[in-house]
Amino acid sequence: MLALVLLVGLTWAAYALFRTSPETIPNPPTSLTSGSPVATPTLGTTPLGPSSAGSPGKPAMVVVHVAGKIRRPGLVRISAGSRVADVLAAAGGALPGVDLTTLNLARQVTDGEQIVVGVPALAPPGTPTVGPPASTPGAAAGTPLDLNTATLAQLDGLPGVGPVLAQRILDWRTEHGRFTSVDELQEVPGVGPKKFESLKPHVRV
Repeated sequence: MLALVLLVGLTWAAYALFRTSPETIPNPPTSLTSGSPVATPTLGTTPLGPSSAGSPGKPAMVVVHVAGKIRRPGLVRISAGSRVADVLAAAGGALPGVDLTTLNLARQVTDGEQIVVGVPALAPPGTPTVGPPASTPGAAAGTPLDLNTATLAQLDGLPGVGPVLAQRILDWRTEHGRFTSVDELQEVPGVGPKKFESLKPHVRV
């Protein structure tokens, strides 16, 4: 009996060992699919976004001098290609009641030019005068000139006053509203004690 049991056990072990023998797996194909190599990017050579050479720079700027009957006379820095209307808006706009029909509001401004608002434009230097020079209203008759109503041409006709100083007087009047006394003329840049004494008999408020 013992020998029979041992024989059955050996037979079962041999059968189990045969069932668990490893199967042969075929080798994978040796041919590989061709492709393009991928280059590893090098730091500093791969552009990040648009090239800086093609990006537009800052817009060009021009400087324009605004004078006359304007809220904020002086220098205005504005983009190139702007119109006269844009410059006036940047300077706060013209004073109430000022006639702007003498200005071409659609004209493009240029760097370094001057825009005079509400005041007749002066003739360019060297322009020949036809006929006798026009007399300043009130000057021939010896009547003092009213600083609060005088025009640029009238102020330019005063002794020792040129176009630049005449414009400064207008700028001061625009900034402060009006002259309350002749002595305030000394607050205008360029009017020193000697010039004030020479102008005092010729002006009033």
